Amino acid sequence: MNIVLSDLRVTSGDFSLTIDTALTGSVTAVFGPSGSGKTTLLETIAGLRRPASGRITLNGEVLTDVSSGQFSPPERRGIGYVPQDGALFPHLNVRGNLNYGRRAGNSRSSPGFERACAVLEIASLVDRPVQGLSGGEKRRVALGRALLSSPRLLLLDEPLAELDIPLRERLLPHLGRLRDEFGLPIIYVSHAPEEIVALDSDVVALESGRVTHRGRASDLFAPTGSPRLEWRKG
Repeated sequence: MNIVLSDLRVTSGDFSLTIDTALTGSVTAVFGPSGSGKTTLLETIAGLRRPASGRITLNGEVLTDVSSGQFSPPERRGIGYVPQDGALFPHLNVRGNLNYGRRAGNSRSSPGFERACAVLEIASLVDRPVQGLSGGEKRRVALGRALLSSPRLLLLDEPLAELDIPLRERLLPHLGRLRDEFGLPIIYVSHAPEEIVALDSDVVALESGRVTHRGRASDLFAPTGSPRLEWRKG
């Protein structure tokens, strides 16, 4: 994966996100406090927001170039985006939601319905209504729907947020499987350094719309002697 964000500036009211960097890792975590611009960055890469200035390319293809007026709409970017709430369709059962992903796909190779269900451990859920699913099950179905759209890049906005620690630990390996079994690059938002380190992620840390840290999770975070981590000094 090679996403180049060139002199990108996104504004919303009094807030401004400014970033000029390249994302090349198989998994990149976007880390920072609430209001730092994490979701804004994902939505801009997905094509759901138009930047005020700058350029975005994915593997050499121009997705957005404000100066020349180029803008590829979200459905043509080949990017799977899973927002914080998963956004499952309540009128469809699990199978219907997953099949929607397949219909929304394109000519790129799909992992296949059965394989996606097996990797995400949702095969037993396919005939259930989404209203009866747990929070963790809903997130896995949302991941499956995005995966079956045959994306070349997956954007995840806090996929494990608001889940208790045991459930988070059970779901974390599924993110690694998407990377390892499907060769699918992932950019994901997280507030949890432990998740970022567990996935051996590259890190882009934001604060107030600016990049404050870049690097490997293992280089940026250090144990404190408690279950939490802190920035390495120096």
